[in-house]
Amino acid sequence: MPSLATVSFAESSFFPIPPDVMLIPMCLARPEKAFYYAFFCTLASVAGGIAGYAIGYLLYETVGQWIIGLYGYAGKMDQLRAFYDKWGWASVLIGGLTPVPFKLITILSGLLEYNLLLFIVFSVIARGARFFALAGVLYFWGEPIKAFIDRYFAALTVLFTIMLIGGFVLFAKMF
Repeated sequence: MPSLATVSFAESSFFPIPPDVMLIPMCLARPEKAFYYAFFCTLASVAGGIAGYAIGYLLYETVGQWIIGLYGYAGKMDQLRAFYDKWGWASVLIGGLTPVPFKLITILSGLLEYNLLLFIVFSVIARGARFFALAGVLYFWGEPIKAFIDRYFAALTVLFTIMLIGGFVLFAKMF
């Protein structure tokens, strides 16, 4: 459980691997704890999101700028500001629900000084919906899903990698 919380926290602020890769096998192994895992995954993810927000807000000149530069978005700040003025709320919701790297959303939200309370509310909604939906599916249909994962593990690993890379590409194409 501490490992899940650590990965959930880190993924929302700097780590590239989403917590789903731990949440799924944990829920399959102990379906009676699926919602418990989803709850702590959500809390840790939102806390990590606040850390990512702080990186953007407080540490942009050092750590934040390095991370934004690492992903190739340093030269697109004016476009990001204009987009966030209109669509910041949707960015947080979409980033929290999809393979779009949530850490980029959290850092940008801080950098662009998006309303912190709204950021937290939308993060709780998006991350909670994502992790509780996953936990619910695994709780109610875990055995058939487990058999499917066991049978197609290699293909699912490739699909996951494509989705992860696709999330970065989608985010890049938005700006």
